[in-house]
Amino acid sequence: MPEAMALEGTGERLSSSFPVSVIMQKSISDNKWVDEIWEAIGVTVGEQGDVDTNIENTPIIIFEQEVITQYLNTGFKLELFADECESYYYNLISATPRCFIVAEQNEDDIPTPFLVSLSYDAAHSYLEGDEIVYAVDLPAELYRWSEAFILSHYAPEKKFKRKRTNWKQDIDSRKHVI
Repeated sequence: MPEAMALEGTGERLSSSFPVSVIMQKSISDNKWVDEIWEAIGVTVGEQGDVDTNIENTPIIIFEQEVITQYLNTGFKLELFADECESYYYNLISATPRCFIVAEQNEDDIPTPFLVSLSYDAAHSYLEGDEIVYAVDLPAELYRWSEAFILSHYAPEKKFKRKRTNWKQDIDSRKHVI
């Protein structure tokens, strides 16, 4: 279980994991080849509903209309790791910070989320492994929490221009050695 870390300059402790839930949406498709379209539309922060009664992590219908049904998938923990800070950092400084939801399709072609991450690298590796990856907007609470985590675990490396090798001088010096 991840430990809580102390924030510098304050008496507060910050956990390296955060409870989240995923909102998935099913809509009827106009395409004759596809009956329905599934997409992740958001992440909610904190424990949602009575998690103890939803032991199997079955999605809960939270909105239903003629062509759209939204499901709440509860019980996820968004975890941050110190060795992934560079990926989190670049996510946060991007024009639109994202939360990545990784899902697998079950036998009924319904995507079932199993991981929530802020890491570009983790999302990309799952995408290469043929999993479904959704990117949704990062909620403000998660932005502030991950920013505090990054500030206490990561300092971007200063970029420097490498010195170019003088190839002509190396060739001239080898001629004199022979």
